[in-house]
Amino acid sequence: MNETIKNMEEYAKNNNVPIMQKDGIEFLLKFIKDNNIKSILEIGTAIGYSSIRMALLDNSINITTIERDSSRYSLALENIEKVSLSNRINVIYDDALNVNLNTKFDLIFIDAAKGKNIEFFEKYKKNLNNGGYIITDNLCFHGLVETDLSQIESRNVRGLVRKIRNYIDFLKQNKEFSTKFYTVGDGISISRKN
Repeated sequence: MNETIKNMEEYAKNNNVPIMQKDGIEFLLKFIKDNNIKSILEIGTAIGYSSIRMALLDNSINITTIERDSSRYSLALENIEKVSLSNRINVIYDDALNVNLNTKFDLIFIDAAKGKNIEFFEKYKKNLNNGGYIITDNLCFHGLVETDLSQIESRNVRGLVRKIRNYIDFLKQNKEFSTKFYTVGDGISISRKN
């Protein structure tokens, strides 16, 4: 089990696959445990790392996760199979904005295309159980969100940083949810329905 997780961390590092930072994933796992979360929707599977880590917390946790990249999707299936969690982690191969789910979840975890956070949030908030949470990762975006935009050379990165800032403002102004921000990992927000 630990071997598979180590291999995934190694693979992610060597192949530039964005998985959660160590303290970020530990923070998330503690939150899931402390709040007795049993059903999770994850937007952005990548290679299945966080899904597996979350599912390993407790045998009664079930996860639906969505990935649109075909090679990452295949790899996620392989990794989930390796740790015998296929019965509790359901991977959907599609763009999350095209998927329609009727299921309700205790937690929705957004860790996908950063520029689409608002759309993901708006689309899936109806899938939240009463008292449920929406958690978003990468709100610091490697420290760039705090940086002066003129310091960022890449136009694409500037655009992304702008979108993440807009998302943070969207969360702060959202009357429907109360959001707390944490500077753990690459920046995490926890939004709870009022």
